[in-house]
Amino acid sequence: MTEKIENNKEKPERSANFIHQIIDEDLKNNKNDGRIHTRFPPEPNGYLHIGHAKSICLNFGTAKKYNGLCNLRFDDTNPSKEEEEYVKSITEDIRWLGFDWEDRLYFASDYFDKMYEYAVQLIKKGKAYVCDLSAEEVREHRGTPLIAGENSPYRERSIKENLELFECMRRGEFPDGARTLRAKIDMASSNLNMRDPVMYRILHESHHRTGDKWCIYPMYDWAHGLEDSIEGITHSICTLEFEDHRPLYDWFLDELGAYHSQQIEFARLNLTYTIMSKRKLLELVEKGYVNGWDDPRMPTISGLRRRGYTSESIRNFADRIGVAKRESIVDVALLEFYLREDLNKRSPRVMGVLRPLKVVINNYPEDKEEYLTAINNPEDPSAGTRKIPFSKVLYIEKTDFMENPPKKFYRLTPGREVRLRYAYFITCTDAVKDKRTGEIIELHCTYDPATKGGDAPDRRKVKSTLHWVSAKHAIEAEVRLYDRLFKVENPAGDKDIGDYKKFLNPISLEILPRCFLEPSLISAKHGDRFQFERMGYFCVDPDSNNQRMVFNRTITLRDTWERIQKKQAKNNR
Repeated sequence: MTEKIENNKEKPERSANFIHQIIDEDLKNNKNDGRIHTRFPPEPNGYLHIGHAKSICLNFGTAKKYNGLCNLRFDDTNPSKEEEEYVKSITEDIRWLGFDWEDRLYFASDYFDKMYEYAVQLIKKGKAYVCDLSAEEVREHRGTPLIAGENSPYRERSIKENLELFECMRRGEFPDGARTLRAKIDMASSNLNMRDPVMYRILHESHHRTGDKWCIYPMYDWAHGLEDSIEGITHSICTLEFEDHRPLYDWFLDELGAYHSQQIEFARLNLTYTIMSKRKLLELVEKGYVNGWDDPRMPTISGLRRRGYTSESIRNFADRIGVAKRESIVDVALLEFYLREDLNKRSPRVMGVLRPLKVVINNYPEDKEEYLTAINNPEDPSAGTRKIPFSKVLYIEKTDFMENPPKKFYRLTPGREVRLRYAYFITCTDAVKDKRTGEIIELHCTYDPATKGGDAPDRRKVKSTLHWVSAKHAIEAEVRLYDRLFKVENPAGDKDIGDYKKFLNPISLEILPRCFLEPSLISAKHGDRFQFERMGYFCVDPDSNNQRMVFNRTITLRDTWERIQKKQAKNNR
């Protein structure tokens, strides 16, 4: 199922939230004495992406709605893949999205001693044993969904021997992979997760928080339910792949006589033209297909932030798509809808020429310059106005002029009159070409002084209004035009679709090194967002410095002529 939104449709209505319906019923029955306590439990092995943003908004938003609490807890049980860099980036992302865990920052590693004690407790009950099978042998013994597994030959070790071996594992007396601690459940269970799952593995790796204290580390399935129990989480909100793991979590807690959180599963977010696998995103970073985790083409929260997305637009998107029990793919256009809606309200309008074409106004005085009034944001009257300079030599977009235009091209052509935004009507009289290449490099025009401000006193009409900048006053800048990273709707596809990297969009980034912007942008700082009139929404990139400004295109405007051009290009192919 794919949920789509067309450019001309009204704003969608908010969908229902079945999780909140469950919580409403719990509160009605005074379950947990009316407490609501959720958590967001990321693994610090990569940067968060837009899918995680949905879970962040759901968990923190649910706690806020019901005047409850939400913990931030890092599931740091695999030191070979975890780094402090990821912890830092995750906390920054959550704060940027507008959420606060207050004093409730926890780590799975906070509970390593307690988890070890719990494991010893299960061994003493005869519910866990040390197994010498290799990882490959464990998989071979596991069986299939239709064929029962085979008991490990070490399954019937005595409690005493298991306790001694487990302590030896802890002291570091065995090499990596030599032994594991497994739960003794049922190798014939229809749920493969219940077939004597591994609880601990030997891993001689230094942990980013505990150092070299441990050389055995808990498996995720052993740790996760315990963490929720220790923290008194009332509603453990997970994605659908954990539904089959829930019986295992319950089994562990039942055997330990521990508190049970209520686990509720929902469908994870899948977006068109997007990869959500952290493994694949890591591959894109490590193999140089993108320029780091915060590359503006990445679906990571840091990448979206650098591209110019607002936290409000992401929260509105997450609220709109709601939660469901069925997997679906959401059209990325829905996310873009909320982004445009938010940027349209908050972004100051400015003028910037990305592919400059020089224009000389022959009848404008050589030494004259004037300042014209421009509106900062028509959506926000309180934003006021600004002054923009006008002079004899200007820049316009190359695409705004055609010597031999097709039908329905209403912009500048020889002999045609157009309006310059906030300025004057001009008419093209001549086009200067490069003698070697034949490329048009300069236009000569005349202007009508009576049309100052962009209106003619005789009310004559023109069919096009162009943006421009004064050459004498313009700021030179680099502009990076970002597009979707993948050229197909479902780059992950099915197992038989092949390597997802073959669907990378070869024109997902175009760098324009010499663009000209109006001088009001001289004071723009990192993160500031603007609408370049007729060109789209842009933000200042952190690569900007005192010597050179760099802007990223966040997203395009909906442009009829652009669609016509694309259609013509497609027909020409």
